[in-house]
Amino acid sequence: MSGADTDVVVAGAGGAGLAAALAAAQAGKTVALLEARETFRFGSNTSMSTAMVPAGGSRWQTEAGIDDSPERFYDDVMRKTKGSADPVVAKALTTVAPALVAWMADTLGVPLELVTDFHYPGHSRDRCHAVPDRAGRTLHRHLLEAAKRSDEITLIVPMRVTGVHLESGAVTRVEAETPDGNREEISTGSLVLATNGFGANRTLVHRYIPEIESGLYFGGDGSTGDALSIGEAVGAETACLDAYQGHGSVATPHGVLVTWAVVMHGGFLVNSLGRRFGNEPTGYSEYAVPVLHQPGGEAWVIFDRRIDDACRVFKDYQDLLEAGAVRWAEDIEALAGVIGANASELATTVAEAEEASRGRMEDPFGRTDWEAPLEPPFAAVKVTGALFHTQGGLRIDSNATVLRGSSPIRGLYAAGGAAVGISGHGADGYLAGNGLLSALGLGYLAGRAVGHTV
Repeated sequence: MSGADTDVVVAGAGGAGLAAALAAAQAGKTVALLEARETFRFGSNTSMSTAMVPAGGSRWQTEAGIDDSPERFYDDVMRKTKGSADPVVAKALTTVAPALVAWMADTLGVPLELVTDFHYPGHSRDRCHAVPDRAGRTLHRHLLEAAKRSDEITLIVPMRVTGVHLESGAVTRVEAETPDGNREEISTGSLVLATNGFGANRTLVHRYIPEIESGLYFGGDGSTGDALSIGEAVGAETACLDAYQGHGSVATPHGVLVTWAVVMHGGFLVNSLGRRFGNEPTGYSEYAVPVLHQPGGEAWVIFDRRIDDACRVFKDYQDLLEAGAVRWAEDIEALAGVIGANASELATTVAEAEEASRGRMEDPFGRTDWEAPLEPPFAAVKVTGALFHTQGGLRIDSNATVLRGSSPIRGLYAAGGAAVGISGHGADGYLAGNGLLSALGLGYLAGRAVGHTV
């Protein structure tokens, strides 16, 4: 765009915004990366994640002898969402995912590895790629460091994008403001909305996903729905605003994630009465509401030393230990004392779980995925259900271009929680890594699309 202040403005410096900025800069475009919050390094949804980026058909899988492909990943997405995921976005993300993780490793220097020590619900193959400590803040730090090395990217903090101007259906200017109220207009041909969703906006949560409004919000405080208001002001379409990622195990009152690897390794959840209440491996997202429906809106995750050892690779689990959230009990009676449950009731629950895990009886909740029976001593962590991030947003095409009706708005893109994701409707369509793939993958696609503009 002749005479523009910058080739592209990117709103938001989380994973989506950084991926978009880096991909555009790699194509030689100048990037103004605007971030509204000075604390974004620690409070973006990417930094709060477990850094899992799914890709079917990656070179890491090939090296590990895992037969996978983008097509199989796409089929898993559509199966998990019962066919309700946006097919265009799902196809675009599952197709680009192998190139995305290779780009992150080879071009950006992110130390990715394939997670094979346990299986995530809904994925038919081991396809989640993560940094070694499986901490989102480590992944975010690597992306931010890559952006700082680029001469084409100017990071401006704090400055919030508040609007966009179109001429003849194309982006020409972006409105932005600082916390003290100073306003600026930036001339540009492209804007990437990477401000995440609306999980921190209680009014919008109540409007679109009231089933989780009583849950703990465990996402970035900048996820207030800015992309929705900016997009809707220029006639952009929205989709799947009822979709979200929940989680059934955030330690309370500590506010630390209890990785669902605890469950996949053989742990289970009980309520304060000492009773299980569902089939835990179906997925951590859809387990948030069942936990909130238990007495006091709380439950307890039960596991043992074997699982404790297996989960120490997670930085979140190390934080859990440091917070003193993991409480140990030598036997069932002591475990009942920790939970405050009736010992006889809890003993029956644990015995049934053991019998089911050994294949001696059918689990009353239909669980068949047990890695091994639990052995004393037992560990317990009190947890609650949480909303992590919303998964609906602005409708986009396969290049992450925002749509108005069936037509793209030239120069306007959305990535991550700002855009419709691939989780369909509600909470039960979420597959591990959907959020990060939508953030990084759509950011990458948007940045590449900007790079191809003249």
